[in-house]
Order: sequence, then structure tokens, then C-alpha cells
Amino acid sequence: MQVTVETTQGLERKMRVVVPSERVENQITEKVKETARRARINGFRPGKVPLREVKRRFGQGIRQEVSAEIIKDSYDEALKKEEISPAGRPQIEEVKTEEGQDLEYTAVFEVFPEFEVADFGGISVEKVTSEIQESDIEEMIESLRNQRVSYEPIQRAIQEKDKVNLDFETLVDGEVVADEKDKDVIPGSDSMGYGFEDQLAGLAAGDEKDLEVTLPESYRPDDLAGKAVVIKVKINSVSEPVLPELNDEFFAFFGITEGGGMEAFRKELVNNMQRELDSAVKAKVKDQVMKGLLETNDVEIPQALIDMEINLMRGRMVRQFTGPAGDVSHLLPDDLFSGEAQRQVKLGLLVSRIVEQHEVQPDAGKVREMIETIASQYEHPEEIINAYYSEEQRLNEIRNLVLQDQVVDLVLENASVTEKAVGYQEAVRPEVPVSEDEASEGDSGGSPHP
Repeated sequence: MQVTVETTQGLERKMRVVVPSERVENQITEKVKETARRARINGFRPGKVPLREVKRRFGQGIRQEVSAEIIKDSYDEALKKEEISPAGRPQIEEVKTEEGQDLEYTAVFEVFPEFEVADFGGISVEKVTSEIQESDIEEMIESLRNQRVSYEPIQRAIQEKDKVNLDFETLVDGEVVADEKDKDVIPGSDSMGYGFEDQLAGLAAGDEKDLEVTLPESYRPDDLAGKAVVIKVKINSVSEPVLPELNDEFFAFFGITEGGGMEAFRKELVNNMQRELDSAVKAKVKDQVMKGLLETNDVEIPQALIDMEINLMRGRMVRQFTGPAGDVSHLLPDDLFSGEAQRQVKLGLLVSRIVEQHEVQPDAGKVREMIETIASQYEHPEEIINAYYSEEQRLNEIRNLVLQDQVVDLVLENASVTEKAVGYQEAVRPEVPVSEDEASEGDSGGSPHP
């Protein structure tokens, strides 16, 4: 077998492969014999069909089938012979499969880039530090109470945070363009998006009023965007918010069911706040390290890998937002994902090269620790732990996350790191969207957690 490789441009390679006709014809002969044993043709006993008859009837199809098999096998052999690692699938061109002649074809593909990772000393990281204060705990308790708020009808004028049930008509130039009944709104929330609720102040159950409002330019439908309208409202009822008491019933909702009361609740709450704080600090450090790697390294990226990442991202979005609604992937163009796809591919190449250069292996203890952290959020942690260790794919996902953490630690050993003390709320406030991997380590309910 003859193999020649040509560098066309950048990472693209053009590999010409020539397979001797003898190999092709021998493989075709074997395929013809196999077909003769299985063929059922009128006028011939099973297994006794002459080879010439099989060739006459099925020869062209057999040649095409064998040629496809040889191209696949010889492509892998050629890559191994030339010690080439392709990035993505090849495009097969200029195929020649004439009888009695060598089989020839050209495979066009991209290869992984060869590069050295820049010195980590050029990366700067600001690590936030924080401690949970008593005021943070009290604020979190109030936040949890507000999540469980209930409403009781009251006879007084509307105040902020009340729940107001109303009917309303929207009029443009005296013509009704919208009519809605039994609508609940919360004054102060601006849930309608154009200051509608603010004009309800002072009204009470049974009152009616015409409100003058200018709809925003982003309003839908488009024909009403930016228009001045009159909204005729009728207040059906006003209910005030009632926060739940801090009692056993409230504690049970957050998983405190075996006594302990307020003390056990606060202890569990602080544990979860600390876990969230540690996770947030870790995520911010990791984000800065990854940004630093991107900024200090110039890496040529194979388009094939970008295309694969785009397809993965598009598939995730379709599954997340459309469910059973059908395939709408054609409505999501490549441009929607290309920027983030390039970033993810470049990061993947950088992390892989660091792992290779520094011979980093996933720490079994840290793998176990990460799995136990995830499992601790579930009712039966041991079942979750056993599930991870019994499924190689899930276990590899955790190993890859641990490898990323170990790469971050490696970079931090040589990067310029400073510390900044901040309050709890600032520390846990995300600066960038949380990735799926990071989200998989988060809360799953059942215990005190914001």
C-alpha cells in the first residue's frame, strides 16, 4: 500500500492512498464465494450457484461494498503508518475502483495542532476570600421564608408586595385590543415590564381606574410596541404577604425532620452556605485560570472540532428548550454557537496538552470526594455513589472534572495570585453563566439552601 501526505493549508492534510489491485480482487473473490453460499437463485440449488452467475448478477454491488470496506480499513492503516492523529472525520475524494486496477482515493482531513503551552507565570488570578457572618445567616433565613410566603385577603389600600387580583382591558384610541380576567400581579415587582403595577398604589378591592401607560418598544405584539394605551382595571381582591413561622413544619420542608429545631436548621443552613461559598470561589478561580490560558496561548483550532462542538451545543439547546415539540435545530444557525464553541475547543486542547506535558493523572481520592459531594445532596447518598462507580461513562465524566481541577491547581502554583476579602453575597454572586458540569455539582433540593 502506498501512502503520500500533503500539507495543503494550516492544519489540513491531503492523504493519497493506493491499495494494490491484488488485495482488492482477492477480497472481492472471497465476497463472491460467500455470496454464492448464501444466494437463492431460481434454477440453482442452494449453495451451488456458479461463481460466474454471482458475478454477473451481483458483481458491481460486491465491488462497491468491498471497495468501501477497503477504504475504511486502509485509511486507518495509513494513519497508523504515518503516525497521524486526525481531528474529525475525513472527506473521501477522487476514488478509483476500476476492475483490474489499483484502488485509489484521497482523504482530506485536519490534524491536531502541535504547540507548547505558554509559561503559567503570565497568568494573574484574584482569589476572593469570605466568611459567613451572622447577618448573612439571618438574611438567608428571611430569603427562605419569602420563598414560602402565603397570602391572606385584606381590606385596605394596595401596598408594595401585596398580591392583587384584577381584571383589565387595554385600549388604543378607544378600541379594546386586549381583555384579561382574574390576573394576579405583585406591586413593586414590575412583572408586566412597563410600570403598570406602580399605578395601582392607593386602590382597594372593588375600585376601578383608567391607567395611562406607554408600552415599551420591546412589547409584543409588534403593532402595540411604543404606543400610549389606556388600561381600564377593576380590583377584585387584595392579599397581603404572610411569612411562615420558624417552626418544625417550616424546618421539615428543608429536610429537618428528626428534631433539633432551630439549632439543627441553622447548622444545616450554614453547611449549605459554606458549600455554596466554596463552590463559588472555586468557580471564579477556575474561570480566571481558563481565561488566562486562553489569553496567553495562540492555538490554531481545527474547524472539524469546532463544527462538532457546535452540533453538541445545538443538540443540548434543542433538548433543553423544545422537549417533545419536534426537531427545530434548523432554526439555530452555527453563528449562534460558534464563538463559545471555539472557546471550548481551544480550552480542551490546552487542558489536554497540559495533562500530557505534566503527566497529570486523575487523583482517585479527589474523584471519590467529588462523587460524595454530589451524592450528599440526595436522600440516599450510597446509591448515588454506587451508581457512579458502576457506570464507566459517568465515572469518566467525574475524572475529567477532577483533571480540570488538578490543571487549575497546577497553574495556580506558578501564576500570580492575589487575595481579596469580600462579603458573602459578593463572593457567591456569579460573574459568568454556570456551565453544565458545574451545575451538576449543585443543589438537588431537600435541605436548607437558597
